[in-house]
Amino acid sequence: MPPNSLTELEKTRVSCKVMVRRRAATSGGMSLIPIPGVDIAGDIGLLLELIPAINRKFGLTPEQIDELDPRHKVLIYAMLKKVGSDLAGRAITKQLAVAAMKKVGVRLATKQVLKYLPVAGQAAAAALSVTAMMYLGNSHVDACYEIAKGAIKNEPGD
Repeated sequence: MPPNSLTELEKTRVSCKVMVRRRAATSGGMSLIPIPGVDIAGDIGLLLELIPAINRKFGLTPEQIDELDPRHKVLIYAMLKKVGSDLAGRAITKQLAVAAMKKVGVRLATKQVLKYLPVAGQAAAAALSVTAMMYLGNSHVDACYEIAKGAIKNEPGD
């Protein structure tokens, strides 16, 4: 159930950031596998799970938005446009996940090179992987938070 007060919204934000940290740690672990492409495919898979889970917690999946009354729908879509999120309120496809990964593309390319250097390179690749996933996940959490906060503050009838 989506948050309907600022207190619930803050709890949702905290729980989503914990979820992001867990997925980022998993991403870092996958970067240690010395098979080319496994980590990138794994990161895309993680995003295909993570982004919809965050959207669901904030009440911003396409299905949840469709269930709203027309006034609330307009409010949510206005906030989506204002915040400019590419991932909130949308069905998350592999193409969207790849596009999100491309936002941190330089880090990912560096990670691919580093992972083949003994020990220090692998550690750096893992750190880059964790950082990239944290950046993508936390940016999305913050965007969803702003959308939901705007919707709560501008609730019709307030």
